[in-house]
Amino acid sequence: MRQTQDQTIFLSDYTVPTYLVETVSLTFKLAPTSTRVISKIAFAPNPKSSSRDFFLHGEKLDLKWAKIDGKDISPNVTDNGLTAHVPDAPFVWECEVEISPETNTALEGLYMSNGMYSTQCESEGFRRITYYPDRPDVLSVFTTRIEGDLPILLSNGNPTDQGDGWAEWHDPWPKPAYLFALVAGNLINHPDTFTTRSGRSVTLNIWVRPGDEHKCAFGMEALKASMKWDEDVYGREYDLDLFNIVAVDDFNMGAMENKGLNIFNSAAVLASPETSTDANFERIEAIIAHEYFHNWTGNRITCRDWFQLCLKEGLTVFRDSQFTADLRSAPVKRINDVMILRRVQFPEDNGPLAHSVRPDRFVEINNFYTATVYEKGSELIRMLKTLVGDDAYYKSLDLYFDRHDGDAATIEDWLKVFEDITGRDLSQFKIWYEQAGTPRLAVAEHFENGTYTLTFEQSTPATPNQPTKDARVIPIALGLLDQSGQEILPTEVLEMTQAKQSFVFTGLSHQPIPSILRDFSAPVILEHEITNERRAFLLAHDTDPFTRWEASQDLAMNCLVSMITTGSTPDTRLLDGYLTVIRDDTVDAAFRSLVLQLPTETDIAQTLFDQGHVPDPDKIHEATQTLCHAMAIHLQDVLPRIFAQYQVDGPYSPNSDQVSARGLANTALSLLSRLDGGKAAHTQFETATNMTQQLAALSILVKNAKADTALASFYDQWNQDRLVIDKWFAIQIASASPQHALAAAKQLVEHPDFSITNPNRFRSVFLALTGNAAAFHAKDGEGYRFLADWLIEIDKINPQAAARTCGAFQSWKRYDPDRQALMKSNMNRILAQDTLSRDTKEMLTRIVNA
Repeated sequence: MRQTQDQTIFLSDYTVPTYLVETVSLTFKLAPTSTRVISKIAFAPNPKSSSRDFFLHGEKLDLKWAKIDGKDISPNVTDNGLTAHVPDAPFVWECEVEISPETNTALEGLYMSNGMYSTQCESEGFRRITYYPDRPDVLSVFTTRIEGDLPILLSNGNPTDQGDGWAEWHDPWPKPAYLFALVAGNLINHPDTFTTRSGRSVTLNIWVRPGDEHKCAFGMEALKASMKWDEDVYGREYDLDLFNIVAVDDFNMGAMENKGLNIFNSAAVLASPETSTDANFERIEAIIAHEYFHNWTGNRITCRDWFQLCLKEGLTVFRDSQFTADLRSAPVKRINDVMILRRVQFPEDNGPLAHSVRPDRFVEINNFYTATVYEKGSELIRMLKTLVGDDAYYKSLDLYFDRHDGDAATIEDWLKVFEDITGRDLSQFKIWYEQAGTPRLAVAEHFENGTYTLTFEQSTPATPNQPTKDARVIPIALGLLDQSGQEILPTEVLEMTQAKQSFVFTGLSHQPIPSILRDFSAPVILEHEITNERRAFLLAHDTDPFTRWEASQDLAMNCLVSMITTGSTPDTRLLDGYLTVIRDDTVDAAFRSLVLQLPTETDIAQTLFDQGHVPDPDKIHEATQTLCHAMAIHLQDVLPRIFAQYQVDGPYSPNSDQVSARGLANTALSLLSRLDGGKAAHTQFETATNMTQQLAALSILVKNAKADTALASFYDQWNQDRLVIDKWFAIQIASASPQHALAAAKQLVEHPDFSITNPNRFRSVFLALTGNAAAFHAKDGEGYRFLADWLIEIDKINPQAAARTCGAFQSWKRYDPDRQALMKSNMNRILAQDTLSRDTKEMLTRIVNA
């Protein structure tokens, strides 16, 4: 499939590859600005294709020579690839190209990071390495030879030979080019071994820059736990003799699942108690699991085309979520997943960037590595498992692995295994994959003569290119409580298949209180008009942790909306509910922390907009601060006890119990600081023995505008650790008041440690700024202008980083006309750039033209 600049690619235009690749041999002669890549590729005509056109993708390559079956040829070369006349029979293609890794700031293909060679080939980076049919449905066996003067030379698969200045690798498992990897550098390994359930010994390594060796132990334990879990839960065993992970500082994403050679953003693998927070540890554990699980759900079975990206990513996100839930607290993990879904994916699904879980079109595929593909894709797997049951789910997965091992599969292939195991028709469920938007689920109740009727009505708003929507199958997990809070109907899954559908419950003495969407059984927006008294009742009595937490969030949101729109004071029922929860030591500490977290200012803005109000970021910020202060006063008698009681004694561990305790103690500290002027936070900052405590205290001091000395001390302590300094950059903006955040951002981009070419450092400033809603949406539009200026600059260097940051503008139409005009003018200013990348142009065009 060829693509010209700005051309839209459609799923309906898919055709099978014209030629298949039987074997690939690559030789790399490494040099910073003049690496030579020699390829030898055995092609064969695809019997399933009627075409014999020969096209190889290639970008930014200097072709030196090319041969077919040993004879020199002169192919027709363009900016996007080449064509040539080839035999209508198997043949061998050879060529040599020159590339410049050192000047490759886009971080796609082969590039350099602090003197290390590294690759990133997903989705279309391999075409920047050599000419090749760079599409996921072309699988082949790779042999790689690396020549260079660096001590460590790594690639996919198993090592076969090495000598002074060279190494050879062979990967016996066929793979698409996007899974190719190469790393060369001055690296030190943290070694270990894992014995599979069949008794094979696998060598494990985490490779890092000198000085980072002490940050590998947790990542290694997470890897071994992932390998064991995948054997125990899914029956999947690792299939090579060696598993390597490499930490790279300059990386656009979290990590990449290249076969046998996972390449990780340093922030997603390196950890120590002194430099990493509890949240960092959990994120690292999850990402390592995610990339390892891809060995089967992504590598052994890949996707036929990039429209099927959710097939590997949604399934693997669900698997890593299961893993974390098993290792830690399942209810807390579920609540955290829903928070991310609602804060990132719901706005995407209800705005100009909305697209289906399996898109039907794209201009730049890198723009579809989204929360819809990953997080909503995971929710679809969860719903499917709920509908068919655990036993049928795992039987279907076994069939999927058996039937499609070595394949490039589709969503149709995925659903077919479930249909074959269960006998169900999943054509209605498939709508979840094909239609964008978040369904609204309206609820009506009726009780008469002992009969209780719940009526649900589903609707999904129009989204770009999809004006009408079909009814979907929705699993609704329901429980019923009596007036005393006793459960009279344990959790039961109702299967909604119609646009409007009623469910009847008989033999009841009194009208029950429903607990709807337990464990958030479907990614929908529930529209259920109930009183705050009932929400308080559910917060006090519901047996499902998710719906209990949901009641607290609804109470808080109603309170905040009322404060903003009517000028009311904080609701004492909400404050009393918080008091009941925080002092109940029978309730998990992590759950109590979650209950005490208010909705984000972005969430509040969306709720106001949905209710017909024009959100004012300044009023929203003022209301949240007022409510937080009221919480501190209302809880002041219990906060000192909670803060003292949940201090952790003994050596640091990122285990669930310690993490929960520190989380609740820091929640209490944040509220206490509103009463003591930050004195307790200052003491914790000075005495902290781990980064979780130190950074929590520093954040509080920044919020209180009393952090100048602490920030200077923190920088002096950690200025040699680039990952900690990322935190230092971010906290000065994310935790600052709206009046100070933008000024801090402007100062920090002038700091000697700021680098626009490092994605982590760029994100530490600009994601922090756009996340500080009142600062970014300042009335004068300075936040918009500042971001636009920097997007123009980074687009020239790293289009992926620029395009992904453009999402900050996607909600522009929910604000007042003045803010809308300011945002639109800055987006148009970016679009007017002559050299704007395809990535950024597509994103902003979709947003502006919503």
